Amino acid sequence: MKQFRLPGAAGARHARPWSLALLALLALCAVHVAQAQGALAPAARTPAARTPAAGTPAARTPAAGTPAARTPAARTPGAGTPPAITQAARSAPPKPPPEGDLAVPSVTVEGERPSNRIDRQVYDIKADVSTSNGSAADALGNVPSVAVDLDGSVSLRGNNNVQILIDGKPSAMLQGENRGAALAAMAADDIESVEVINNPGAQFGNDGGGGPIINLVTRRNRGAGGMGVANLNAGTGGRANTALSGSYNQGRFSFQGGVNVRHDGRDTRATVARERIDPVSGAVRRSTQEARGEGLNDAFGINGGVGYNLGTRSKLAATIAYSKRSNDQHGRDHYANHSATGELDSDVTRTSERSGSSGSNSWGVRGEHKGDADGEPFKMDLRVSSSSNRNDSAYAHRYVYDSDGRQRAFSRQGSGIRNRMTDWTGDYERSVDAAMLKLGYKLARNAGSVDARYVNIDALTMDETDNAARSNRFELDETTAALYGSWQWRVDERWGVLGGLRAEYTRLDIRQLTARTAARNDYLSTIPSFFISYKASDQSTVRLSYAHRIQRPAAGDLNPFVVYRDELNVSSGNPGLLPSEADSLELGLDTTLGPVATNLRAFLRKEHDLISERRYFIGENVLLTTRDNGGSRQSGGLEFRLGGKVGKTLSLSTSGNVGYSEQAYLNSGGAAVRRSATSLNVRGRINYQVSAADQLQVVLNRQGKTLIGQGVREPNATLNLSFRHSLTPRLNVVLNVTDVFDSNKTQTRIDSDILRESSLRRSDGRLVYVGLSYRLGGVTPGGRRPGA
Repeated sequence: MKQFRLPGAAGARHARPWSLALLALLALCAVHVAQAQGALAPAARTPAARTPAAGTPAARTPAAGTPAARTPAARTPGAGTPPAITQAARSAPPKPPPEGDLAVPSVTVEGERPSNRIDRQVYDIKADVSTSNGSAADALGNVPSVAVDLDGSVSLRGNNNVQILIDGKPSAMLQGENRGAALAAMAADDIESVEVINNPGAQFGNDGGGGPIINLVTRRNRGAGGMGVANLNAGTGGRANTALSGSYNQGRFSFQGGVNVRHDGRDTRATVARERIDPVSGAVRRSTQEARGEGLNDAFGINGGVGYNLGTRSKLAATIAYSKRSNDQHGRDHYANHSATGELDSDVTRTSERSGSSGSNSWGVRGEHKGDADGEPFKMDLRVSSSSNRNDSAYAHRYVYDSDGRQRAFSRQGSGIRNRMTDWTGDYERSVDAAMLKLGYKLARNAGSVDARYVNIDALTMDETDNAARSNRFELDETTAALYGSWQWRVDERWGVLGGLRAEYTRLDIRQLTARTAARNDYLSTIPSFFISYKASDQSTVRLSYAHRIQRPAAGDLNPFVVYRDELNVSSGNPGLLPSEADSLELGLDTTLGPVATNLRAFLRKEHDLISERRYFIGENVLLTTRDNGGSRQSGGLEFRLGGKVGKTLSLSTSGNVGYSEQAYLNSGGAAVRRSATSLNVRGRINYQVSAADQLQVVLNRQGKTLIGQGVREPNATLNLSFRHSLTPRLNVVLNVTDVFDSNKTQTRIDSDILRESSLRRSDGRLVYVGLSYRLGGVTPGGRRPGA
């Protein structure tokens, strides 16, 4: 493991924007600390007047799904808390909270309510107007510093290496190529909150990426009785979706579940202009591609769970889920290739009919037992999930001009991707004086396979001939065993510390069945992390965190077989890939400037042995995309979030980050080439309570320039609008307009020693949905229960 170093005096002359941002934030934190130390009167240190520090048990806010607060003597009365405590209770020794629950007073902004903890930022999305008819991808697109592109790929602060968990656990449905389809099929209304974990602690493994983590916390009703929500929505172009979710608690039993159906999707259009450069002669060959895809998809999902309390100390729970989504689409591609002298070499039009589906299912059981000591739970969790993605495409090629004299050709391609994940974890917590010890283990197995078959069809006889060069089967089994430990310590009323260490053993078994070859690789990784929290004043908290992470290559990254995508593009993996490693450091300040809640984060991230794309030509115009460990990346910047109310009806918030990134890649000769970019990402939100029954929400997203492989992705901006009208306390009408100005696009540029490429991809951006949302049971906004 390489040591992570902050910029020193020798590099001050070439200081980057992110290093200046870190120094500025350090100075601002120092000012807050100095003001707090000078303003702290002796009387404020007496037990009667003492304010619990952020990062101390007294300031703890229980996390969703965790046991009740273990320090009733130190709790501050509030909503759902006991009456005022007695003096005897005040003198009782405090018990530390479970790991990660060092909280600060949360800031409430309508539609985006963050509640920061020592190791994560939590966003309550229930109040977001758009959740009633949006998908999980739409919900993530409204979370600060998170971006979702046209294919459903998720990035955080410009980093595409993001893990997505459900209730803190990995799932096969959110791995690899299935992720985009799964997020598009999942109803946003099933999500309670989104946790953004930029520096994951020791309890989090490195499954499916090893980078920052986005945890989707599903809705749960913890009160007695039942509640539910029913949504029905219709959109432009024949799009529609409906969802029903609910829960019921009675006695020792609790039930919850949901079902959703969606008919949606987006037509796409793309243009690519490519120049191949001969590195010896400098001659340039040009080619162009125009592509169009059409077709809506059908999705269905259902989930359920049951819980049972075994007395007062133990409980059991089980969950099950299933989802399926179609991949049908009609496509048309036009390719034109030119020689080095500019003459037309070939002019080909390809039409395609694709049918297919992606599906996933999962089940899990978990148990929890509280020991004799206060604050001593033991939890076990077993989850099994699987996913599959099947596509069958028929192609018809019409050669308008070709040097070989061909006129027409037909072919057929089928592919199947399967993945099965088994995850068994255990966690134990115990109070030790003024600290909390947490230990845990994990055993996991991830089995995946890729099966592709390509056949050529004779236009006259319709005979099929298997194309061995484009057909293959590949399997990968990944086994992981991990142990972790963390120590959370309340130093005093202002300081809180959390440190952890994780050890992971990984074994990879690779089988290329087509080539009849096999390989094995195994390695042991140690992953440290630490967090420090200091409460400078009642309104200000300073946080410092560090984490080391690894990214293991996925099945597609390791498969050496050349996979055909279209006439000009093929791809292959690299079985020799090693895990990439990353070190990240973050300094944060949570404070209040007058009526404005302010959160600032200065961050640094350094990655080596980066798994990055490398492109080179294997034919006159055929470009191969593969993977290498030859790259490195450094990034940093300042993330900000400001929010507050103007009067009683208007809420404003803005968030984003200004960052600098520097990335190295290998050129055709194997030499490292370094590029850099500075970007500004901004998200602004306006919530206006027009009347007691009407609420308007406007969201502006602007994503800055991002480094990708050997190129950059250009800036992009969209504007979304939502309006909700309450017909009754239970029934709402919701209008959503996404991408009001139809400006959503993905534009990339590649500039290397052998390739210059510009591509532009657009989709149906502006979509309009109108729907009804009805609340069943529970408490209405006016505070009345059913029948009251």
